Amino acid sequence: MQSDPAYIRSPWIQKIFTALNLRTEEGHRTLLMFSFYTLMSMGIMWLEVSSAALFLDKYGAGTLPLIYLFTAVVGVSLGSIYSWLQRLMPLRQVIVLIALMMTLPIVLFRIGLIFALPWTIFAMRLWMEAITNLNELNLAVLANQLFNIREIKRTFPLISSGNLVADALSGFTLFALLSFLDVNDVIYLVLGIMLVATAVLFYISSTYQHAFPDSKRRTVEPSNVNFSARRLRKLIRRYVLLLISFFVIAQMLLYLVEYQYFDQIQYFSVDTMAKFLGIFTGVLGLIELLTQLFTSSRLIERLGLFIATGVLPVAMAVFSCFCLVLSIPILGGTKGLLVGLVILKFVDEWLRYTIVASSRPVLFQPVPAPQRARVQSLVGVAEALAIGLVGVGIWATMALSNRIAWMQGDRIFLLITLGLALLWLASIFLLRSQYLNLLVLTAERGLLSFSDASLRVLKQAIIEALDKPGPEADKRSLIELLTQIEPRSISEVLAPMLSELPPGLQQQSLETMLVYPDPIFTDYVDALISPSQEPPILALAVRYVWLTQEDADVNKLKPYLNPNVDPVVRGTAASMMLKRGSLEERARATYILQQMLTHDEERERVMGCRALGEAEYMQGLRLQVPELLQDDSLRVRRSMLEAIAATRLKEHYPSLLQALRYKSTREAAMQALVILGNDALPMLVKLANNPHKSDTLRHQAWQVIGRIGTLRAFNLLASNLMTAWGPPRRWILRILLKLSDEQSLRRSPDIDIALDSLGRQSVETLLNQELQFIGQLYTGLVDFSSDSASGETFDWLRRALKDMKTDAMERILLLMRFLYPSSTIQAAELNLDGSPASRARGLEILDNTLDIPAKRSILTLFEQPSDKVTMAALSPLVTYQPMRPQERLRHLMELRHFLSDWALACCFHVARTERWGISADHVMASLRHSVGFVREAVLIYLDMASPRALESLLPLMEEDPNPLVSAQVQKMMTKHLAIKPRPH
Repeated sequence: MQSDPAYIRSPWIQKIFTALNLRTEEGHRTLLMFSFYTLMSMGIMWLEVSSAALFLDKYGAGTLPLIYLFTAVVGVSLGSIYSWLQRLMPLRQVIVLIALMMTLPIVLFRIGLIFALPWTIFAMRLWMEAITNLNELNLAVLANQLFNIREIKRTFPLISSGNLVADALSGFTLFALLSFLDVNDVIYLVLGIMLVATAVLFYISSTYQHAFPDSKRRTVEPSNVNFSARRLRKLIRRYVLLLISFFVIAQMLLYLVEYQYFDQIQYFSVDTMAKFLGIFTGVLGLIELLTQLFTSSRLIERLGLFIATGVLPVAMAVFSCFCLVLSIPILGGTKGLLVGLVILKFVDEWLRYTIVASSRPVLFQPVPAPQRARVQSLVGVAEALAIGLVGVGIWATMALSNRIAWMQGDRIFLLITLGLALLWLASIFLLRSQYLNLLVLTAERGLLSFSDASLRVLKQAIIEALDKPGPEADKRSLIELLTQIEPRSISEVLAPMLSELPPGLQQQSLETMLVYPDPIFTDYVDALISPSQEPPILALAVRYVWLTQEDADVNKLKPYLNPNVDPVVRGTAASMMLKRGSLEERARATYILQQMLTHDEERERVMGCRALGEAEYMQGLRLQVPELLQDDSLRVRRSMLEAIAATRLKEHYPSLLQALRYKSTREAAMQALVILGNDALPMLVKLANNPHKSDTLRHQAWQVIGRIGTLRAFNLLASNLMTAWGPPRRWILRILLKLSDEQSLRRSPDIDIALDSLGRQSVETLLNQELQFIGQLYTGLVDFSSDSASGETFDWLRRALKDMKTDAMERILLLMRFLYPSSTIQAAELNLDGSPASRARGLEILDNTLDIPAKRSILTLFEQPSDKVTMAALSPLVTYQPMRPQERLRHLMELRHFLSDWALACCFHVARTERWGISADHVMASLRHSVGFVREAVLIYLDMASPRALESLLPLMEEDPNPLVSAQVQKMMTKHLAIKPRPH
């Protein structure tokens, strides 16, 4: 958006903005919109009051239904013209032209009054009713172009308060003006002020023309639409229907109450009516204005958009019952009904033009921007039709009450009002359920999510695709996807089609089926066993058959033990014989495997190691393991790692952990540890929690625990989540979420129980921890501002604090996925990193999803306002007391266990350059830090702060494992102790 003028940034303007919950960058647009709406509304209010007095004097309230019918016709015509004009010219021109169309007919009304032309007063009242809704539509369209969904929630209550200011100004000024002006002369004031409002609107459209699309709106739909787009269109149609019902019922209630109100005051004289209406409008406007400025936005923020909007229908239902009671002759009769309807009218307009008016443009925000203006026009047409329905309904009710003696019109209208209020409340409830769904779907950008129904459809589609001709690479991917969805029942799909698949897919299918071998499908696999079969497929088929048949004849394996048989088949046959054979046969199998393990050819040794993994135990072959772990061939070493896990060779488990350190053997080591399952968990947890190991190695240890995926592994991850901090907590969160997603596809009840054991209270505790930590970071950012703390080392520290804040915000999003649908939080996260409009959509998703006490703090944090605003939002969790930079640094050092390694090092660098003291406890603890550059920063600090203490510590640090720290120690020893550095 265009930058705001300089006056917006003055200190006293900023204080006003803070009181009104307004951002600096929104100020200019909000002020212009407020000015336009106030001026246009004043003109319409003057026209309303004067035309109402003239109309009731000449025609009476009984003619109002006719007005409502004609208003519907004119309103539908104007709404259709609004939509039609968008196809002829850009939107920024349409809104100005509509304002002119609303204003220019006023000239004709004055001429008609001068010459006493018939129907002039009727036409004035009719035009006023029609342009009131058109003005609201124009304002909503303009606001949705100038502001995003979060800005509208802050700015529109202020903008819509222009109508309330207009109520107060027009009401009191008209009361004064009518003392020396005729009612007919008010038309001049109406024309003048509406022309000024149109000029302001023209200025807005010119100044912010970049906010409007340059092209005319097109309604041509693309010919080919994917599933996601069809689903979106269906959801939009459903949402639009609910929107129409919401606004239609609201409009019907407005005019129904208005009719009953005017029906009671029509017996006043013209001047009395005009003065009463002026006073009523003025008082109402003042109360509405105070409500809008100081209550509406806060009420919507605390209760939520839809609960706040539901206050009006509830109030209307209550006061309709109140009026019914007052209409009883004993309790008040006609006078009581008059008082009750005045109160009902007051409450209706008070809440309608404050809370409900603030919600109007927000409700259109989930609709995609290209369709939004069209939908708003459509709703405007529906509102006009609703006015006609009210007119028909009033006439029908009056006709029935005149014919049926026991039907009293006043009470029937109140009962209809009560019913419509309850119906409106139901529409709000239904609208709320679709609002978030549409927001998430339009924000997901193709994010994939599964339900049970979609999984079944996907599985069936994969099976059909495998049956059809197609590229082998595509079918390979389909088998991999099917393995993720239904790993236990995959044999049911693949076994019948094994004989028809090409060799590559046969091998992949058999490898997949061997994870969960099933005797039911042995015959399909047995059909693949033949001397002409490719060795890898033959080996897999032999293994599948012998694993699934308890009574298989071992003698059938002996032909495969000949030296001229391919080693992959020979090794498989030997391993099966070790499982099923007699002592003599096992001895022969052991000899064959020993020959393979010591063979000169790499492939023989690799297949020998794999065969060991297929055997249940190694017997005398374990003597070969140390040599094979040092083999020159990487493939042999990898195969040996898997064999150690498969045969549970405990004395060589440390070799598996050692192999995690190297990229070349990491994947094989991870697979081997996964095979060990729960047996590997104690040593993996010990490695993962060892701060003196590298982050890469610790991360890999957590990853393996996640891949093991048992209930015990899940519980270990969950319990360590509560005590972990920083990167380890982020690693565990991601692993837990991935594990829960995978298990949800496999429908594991054990993991569901483990997820429940994590508990909502525990997750909320972790969220509060992260928010408290962020609050502490903000205290540092505020006290270390560039104004009070300048210098390069302070820049380092500020960047480190901001990086930690970003990491903590990422952990908050991960934690929220345990409380709410993962796809919803992911959709919000995707949008939070985008443009301001995209970020606003992400915040709106969170606003309508979160129901935790820290909701306001989280939303403010992700909205990224100024540091002071964020600190105020975090104040329930963190109390901020300003400190001098030196004191704040010492306070941060108290939190050193939670600081990142680089932030801790920056604290020592700042203390060194500023020559500030740090307590001995912090210094000694940091000298034992697991990260080398932290120890290096402490040494450099001590070189400045306490050379004597450094001299006593240097000999202890001489054997530091980090070469950079060791070199630094040697250099300092030369400087302080005159010791010649050791050669490296």
